[in-house]
Amino acid sequence: MTTTRPDTNERAAWVDTAITSRMSARAFTPQQVTRETITELLRVASSAPSGTNTQPWKVYVMLGQSRDALVAKVCAAHDALRADPSLASQYREEYDYYPEKWVSPYIDRRRENGWSLYGLLGIGKSDKDKMHLQHQRNYRFFDAPVGLMFTIDKVMGRGSLLDYGMFLQSLMVSARAHGLHTCPQAAWNGFSSIVLPHVGAGANEMLVCGMALGYADAANVVNTFSTPRVAVNEFTHWLD
Repeated sequence: MTTTRPDTNERAAWVDTAITSRMSARAFTPQQVTRETITELLRVASSAPSGTNTQPWKVYVMLGQSRDALVAKVCAAHDALRADPSLASQYREEYDYYPEKWVSPYIDRRRENGWSLYGLLGIGKSDKDKMHLQHQRNYRFFDAPVGLMFTIDKVMGRGSLLDYGMFLQSLMVSARAHGLHTCPQAAWNGFSSIVLPHVGAGANEMLVCGMALGYADAANVVNTFSTPRVAVNEFTHWLD
């Protein structure tokens, strides 16, 4: 019996679909993801390139009680911070993910992203309580059963964060190939003083980001949210 191998166009379509169907899912079902599947995703992601093969990624996978305990700790801190903003000095990111001063077009895209999401969810600009609860969904991993934390040794240079980005993208694309969704989360970074001891990270490690992993809840309206992309001709310069 002979089998027909997919042609180049079919293989390209599979890869392209895995990439373009990736989204930041913000609601997940309780369906569990097996440890074997998570291991396979990480194995595939580890094929990502890194400068001189340094492979700077370190991953902490939280399931069950470990995940739930971190959620409880950080949600409590998030609530306390809202009640007493002076606590902000205790919760600082270890690196600047966003610019100190926003300029166009980046601030425009950021605002469009935020208000479009809130608009979809019926959250008005004055609904501070609803905004707080929606933001706190981050610290619940959007109900995903798998919580991931990614760290890097502080000794590594900024180029290693570029390597890390390729690793994270590879992980998220592999997840799509397995019918899973993800949400990469920089929101955890401000609570690294809670996250790092919880996962048992060393004093030499810095939190890069977190990530929710699981099966997206297709019935939840939040997962219909789609962010626009700039056309290729707006960011590409051709030189002959």
